[in-house]
Amino acid sequence: MNILCGYNVNIDSVYRISGAEISELLMAFERTEILEKIRNPPGKILSASDFVAGLAYCMKNGCGAEWLVFEKSVFEFLKNRYFQKSLVRMGGNAGIMANALSEIGARVVPNVAVPSKTQLSLFSKKAVYFPDAPLQIEEEPEKEKLKTESGKNTYDKYNTRNTHASFSSQDPIHFVFDFSEGETFSLYGTEIRVPRENRFIATCDHLNFRLFTSSAFEDYALKHAEEMDGALISGFHLLLEIYPDGSTYKEILENSFSQLKAWKAKNKRLRIHVEFGHFASREIANSVFSKFAGISGSIGMNEDELSMFNNLHGVPAKGLSNMEAEAVGRAACKLASLHGLGTLFIHTREFVLAVFKPDTENSDESEISENWVKGKWDNKENPVILKAARKKLDAIGFGLKCAGAYAASGRLEGREFVEKEALKLEESRFGREQLEFFLTAFNGTTCGQGAFALIEGYMLCILPTLLCKSPITTVGLGDTLTAGTFLRGLELDVQA
Repeated sequence: MNILCGYNVNIDSVYRISGAEISELLMAFERTEILEKIRNPPGKILSASDFVAGLAYCMKNGCGAEWLVFEKSVFEFLKNRYFQKSLVRMGGNAGIMANALSEIGARVVPNVAVPSKTQLSLFSKKAVYFPDAPLQIEEEPEKEKLKTESGKNTYDKYNTRNTHASFSSQDPIHFVFDFSEGETFSLYGTEIRVPRENRFIATCDHLNFRLFTSSAFEDYALKHAEEMDGALISGFHLLLEIYPDGSTYKEILENSFSQLKAWKAKNKRLRIHVEFGHFASREIANSVFSKFAGISGSIGMNEDELSMFNNLHGVPAKGLSNMEAEAVGRAACKLASLHGLGTLFIHTREFVLAVFKPDTENSDESEISENWVKGKWDNKENPVILKAARKKLDAIGFGLKCAGAYAASGRLEGREFVEKEALKLEESRFGREQLEFFLTAFNGTTCGQGAFALIEGYMLCILPTLLCKSPITTVGLGDTLTAGTFLRGLELDVQA
């Protein structure tokens, strides 16, 4: 399978900060200024004191946040102080999904905003193709060794020039500061105990915040669209309402929509999945959903992101945040039906729920599609309906195995590895309980380890997740699940 991956690929610089370190850092800044910024968080980083105040605020309250860095001097401060001591790993939904797809059998073409040595070294070595490989930035003579997630040494470059991005030469780095529950630090004489584990992210990534695509990726995608089976698109949650130059996210959405529309014009069978994230505002989230629901075959999000749309679906946020299957199912159905979306995936920690209509382009589902149009979709014993449910649950099940194997081991090494690791995992008990509630709420039917139901012109499928007691990583599990589910769905359609 050939799959395009856009837009957001970046470098994560992960550093676990101690109470002693934040205490020392605070003492280097003016007390009154920091305390004022903790009381009234600026929400963005224009100075080093903004960063320190944001980190202290999150540690004090045990909350997570991501603030965009707008000053190069702060970028240099963070890089010089923490980068060499950090765990450097692939970041960005598109980057994580590209790696997962490559490891489980797909050929992937990713968009890379800044193809630096460090960034490229973080990609899977199996089946990732870079259209601009001959044009990649030449290394600066001065190189510094870095610690990467794979444990291998690689090199970083400073002041590189991206051949395809005249307005930015800076590596897109997300400085992730993890902190632990129970850590204590001195806030100018007041002892603070961190109430819960979380993270503060200082993001230096102005290209991905504009959904930048390299000209090489754009040209390749358009020229080879007919050869592509699918496209996984993400990064819309990074959009800002207004940019420093006065432009807005609406212009960026139009450009992206035109790009995807051009691909579809070349290849009507191209499957496009749009993966959501935590949006900065409800207005942007609503705009993205309404704009792309028609052109994308499917959209994915978690329960928190689903709750952001409660003004559209009307389901209270509490039931969604509590991962109640009935609430999630009803909200997803209503949201999908607003714009006739083909498939909506909701992935939670405990279960995955998919709401979908049969694929009218798929000949084996023509009978069920016709019945759907006529409203005769209530016969759950219909073999064609059962086949559609099994196929969707098969795809989700493989995605869950991929996510579980990655959580347990921190890596993916092919299908055999995924299947072997999945045998060590345990089904979510809470997810199994919610499946039982799902059966009652929607008059559902069991199907293998999962269940399905028919409601309001849609089929709902649910499957409990696979969990491990001591995960190696919890980062990128949703993206890994999405990649595995998407790839397996494409394979099943081809087999049909």
